[in-house]
Amino acid sequence: MIVRSTRGASEATLSEAIGLGLAPDGGLFMPPVIPPRGTPWPETLVETAEALLAPLVQDDPLGPHLRACVHEAFSFEAPTRWLDGRTGLLELFHGPTAAFKDFGARFLAAVMRRMPSSIPVRTVLVATSGDTGAAVASAFHAQPGFRVVILYPDGRVSPRQAHQLGAFGENVRAFRVAGTFDDCQRLVKGALADASLVRAHGLVSANSISLGRLLPQMAYYALAASACVRTGRDMPGFVVPTGNLGNAFACLLARERGAPIRRVMLATNANRALVALAATGRFEPARTVATLANAMDVGAASNAERLLDRFPQMRHALDADWVDDEAIREAIQATDAEHGLAICPHTACGMEVLRRLRAQGDGDTWIVAATAHAAKFDSVVEPLLGRAVPVPPALAALLAQTSHAEPLAADGVALAAALR
Repeated sequence: MIVRSTRGASEATLSEAIGLGLAPDGGLFMPPVIPPRGTPWPETLVETAEALLAPLVQDDPLGPHLRACVHEAFSFEAPTRWLDGRTGLLELFHGPTAAFKDFGARFLAAVMRRMPSSIPVRTVLVATSGDTGAAVASAFHAQPGFRVVILYPDGRVSPRQAHQLGAFGENVRAFRVAGTFDDCQRLVKGALADASLVRAHGLVSANSISLGRLLPQMAYYALAASACVRTGRDMPGFVVPTGNLGNAFACLLARERGAPIRRVMLATNANRALVALAATGRFEPARTVATLANAMDVGAASNAERLLDRFPQMRHALDADWVDDEAIREAIQATDAEHGLAICPHTACGMEVLRRLRAQGDGDTWIVAATAHAAKFDSVVEPLLGRAVPVPPALAALLAQTSHAEPLAADGVALAAALR
């Protein structure tokens, strides 16, 4: 199948698009609209992922490798924990870096390992607001033929996130950028648009601008929705905490493919440009505000371009609401008090948005995407709960490693020098 750029001047096969990352015309590659899948849906995550992705790799060099890539990426589960008969938490944090980004990053790495290249070493360049970088580093760590360069905003990720980013070593280098996530993302886009840098370093993208990162994320939404219906509940809506909009866009694509998803509700923090986008259909990037939900501190979401391209009638596609830091704190405490669960600040945004829906009389079935493990945000969560949050073994192993990140100015010249 052919994928096209949001800006209309570029087309490619899926594997070509994954190799390029950013389209040559500066846009983002878009998958074609595929007729909705009929029921019944598969009952496992790997089967669901394969069913969703198979039409996209017809006659593509990636086709024969799809099953192996899916099995490598989805080697852990994404269970839904039901808090009551109509409220679920989709736990997306059971991977090696304890965040939902592990699914897409591992699929991308599996694909890239199987794609031929004339360049001896390809450079995976990634901007991160906290979780993406560690997931990409984990997926490509110690893989021959790849190096990983991580850019993260200095002082704007949690201490444990920062430790993760600098703990891999070997073929992974972490740079703490003097700026915001939007600065990091601007540097990555600028480098990918520079043909000389791309040629010199074999640059590829691992942010959600890459379809290789974004598309696999459809699977856990489709599985959770179909399992919900199969067990006798109503068709669910999803509350998706979001910053760069990739995870939420994947949920919308899963619904487009026929997954039984009733409604999609974005939950953002005080960086609320996406709330205005959902209400007006116009996207106006804003200056980034630092919040407790730091991985969502994004003022210029890349995937807004995809959203506007695919769903010009925005009000029919999704809704959105935003949550301030005080409400994040209250949601963390309330979820622990009511359900005995520690949640991360991003998941807390989702829980607060759902609480508001319930307060308005909404009695429908909803599933909140739990995007990261609370232990990654111990400095926020533990003082609110008055107790320690157990650390998952994989995260504990990374935290036991030494960690190092290099300073970097927020300009393209500095990045080019670092790449050299």
